[in-house]
Amino acid sequence: MRSFASDNNSGVHPLVMDALLKANVDHAVGYGDDSWTHAAEKKLKEVFGEKATPFFVFNGTGANSVALQAVTRSYNSILCAETAHINVDECGAPGRMTGCALVSIPTSDGKLRPELIKARLHNFGVCHHSQPKVVYISQVTELGTVYTIDEVKAIADLLHAHSMYLHMDGARLANACAYLKCSMKQLTVDAGVDILSFGGTKNGMMMGEAVIAFSPEIAENLMYFRKQSAQLASKMRYLSAQFIPYLENDLWLENAVKANAAAIKLSNILKQYPGIVFTQKVESNALFFTIPTDALRKLQEEYYFYMWNEERNEARLVTSWDTTDEDISKFEESLKTIFK
Repeated sequence: MRSFASDNNSGVHPLVMDALLKANVDHAVGYGDDSWTHAAEKKLKEVFGEKATPFFVFNGTGANSVALQAVTRSYNSILCAETAHINVDECGAPGRMTGCALVSIPTSDGKLRPELIKARLHNFGVCHHSQPKVVYISQVTELGTVYTIDEVKAIADLLHAHSMYLHMDGARLANACAYLKCSMKQLTVDAGVDILSFGGTKNGMMMGEAVIAFSPEIAENLMYFRKQSAQLASKMRYLSAQFIPYLENDLWLENAVKANAAAIKLSNILKQYPGIVFTQKVESNALFFTIPTDALRKLQEEYYFYMWNEERNEARLVTSWDTTDEDISKFEESLKTIFK
């Protein structure tokens, strides 16, 4: 089966799979005291700088929940976009595990801006109100859009002036860097991000993420939050070993460039049909567009993909690191048949 439903559906890159096989030889000390985990930690410090303190976890929801626990107390509030993954797609896990109120902010392109955040920064020191403490942003956003380095820095500067933190969900950080032609360090710690959920599952890895703290005060208790959140892997080498080839020789960037390029090819094909209207800019590997009902039904008979907004026939397609020209050509032939 080949589809454009999600980059979660894509396979594992051969170099990552090879690393897993190599880690599966003989025995190794559990819970992270193994050579693969130490090597992966060193590699992450090379990429993000010496300030980076990584903690490997099982998945994205776990990473976000652990990260947010590290920068909040139960009387705090977490500000996020209305479409944010933690607000829509994580079954309330971050709210449940932090005890915090989630304050969602409407935004048409999935991106928060200082002026939108400022309106929610009030009632500090008033015991009747949850205290704003952290802003969550995702890179790439849930609508496929990308924060520039300056946009991230503007949010971080505002928050730091109020003794608040910036948490970035970097599930598709590689795609954002590929679009902006910048390093991951430039787009995170250098731009003022305090804590990062960093994953590669959507970009050639099999599983696992790293929660990366960029200051000692945040890193101090992360090991305990990870354990309490059931995110401490006993055979951690199978999580951490993947990050070594992923970060070596810029495999992460190579994969993301392929996925983004495939999205541009796909968008250029879709734009040829007057009944298809894009609702968001194509800045990553995600495409959002509306499509006539009859064409939508015929397309759904051949392809599995998600509807973003069923009321207005808004669909989402996502390309992957392993999307091929043949995949795109077959999709194009289907569109030609449907719209003839």
